[in-house]
Amino acid sequence: MKIDYTRALTVGEVAKRSGVPVSTVHFYESKGLIQSTRTQGNQRRFPSVVLRYIAIIKVAQSTGIPLKEIQDALGKFPANSKLTSEQWKEMSTQWKVSLDKRIRQLTRLRNELDHCIGCGCLSLSDCPLRNPDDVLGRKGPGARILERP
Repeated sequence: MKIDYTRALTVGEVAKRSGVPVSTVHFYESKGLIQSTRTQGNQRRFPSVVLRYIAIIKVAQSTGIPLKEIQDALGKFPANSKLTSEQWKEMSTQWKVSLDKRIRQLTRLRNELDHCIGCGCLSLSDCPLRNPDDVLGRKGPGARILERP
């Protein structure tokens, strides 16, 4: 189905066609991810290109990309513009780096979940072996072994 990029949509139409609630459309707009204009009667109208933006946002969020990263990526381009293939490639390349890092962290978490993660709690039998005298606790808060680079 070809999208008419010149047609203005109501918030209800955007919600129905994108598969997100009206409140989500408003939320995305409040965060600057999408933009609308106002009619003379002060009703919101969205260019149909926001359907593509919402699809990008939904896909990015489903992969665990934080909303701030999505904002930063979309903010590099003029609002309501049709993204070119080069712009999409730039955005997806940036997200691949972030996703690769997250995949490494999640793999480490999965593989080490049954062992000490260096939280300094000294409650697991591995802790005296992996964190004697709570040396990791002196290096800062959090799961020091898990959060290592």
